[in-house]
Amino acid sequence: MRSLFHLAYHVTDLDAARGFYGGILGCEEGRSTETWVDFDFFGHQISLHLGTPFEVTRTGKVGDHKVMMPHLGVILPLDDWFALAERLEKGGIAFDIPPVIRFEGEPGEQRTMFFFDPSGNPIEVKGFKDFDSVFAR
Repeated sequence: MRSLFHLAYHVTDLDAARGFYGGILGCEEGRSTETWVDFDFFGHQISLHLGTPFEVTRTGKVGDHKVMMPHLGVILPLDDWFALAERLEKGGIAFDIPPVIRFEGEPGEQRTMFFFDPSGNPIEVKGFKDFDSVFAR
């Protein structure tokens, strides 16, 4: 079965969202109106609607980090992850958790980074060398 993930959430400024998701992250813009815009978020659909972003708290304990909850994210092949990390750094994006290796030498070893969109929505991007290890125990 093939499926696509869809997530709709609030942003405070559609122009800022377009600059970030389209310009910095490189996501292709889809349909839009005066109150929302869709993006191809690395092969999945996000719908950004004008409104008050969801409340987030630093309550997720993962490895050595306390991460923002809730958050959205994506898992990329490692080469794409490195390219995105470089693009974010060049774009002046401040990292909440800078690019780091998590669970090194263990099942599910991954790279991860956390940052925020212009409306304060937390985003995690993971990088895996081998997608077969995403659900490894």
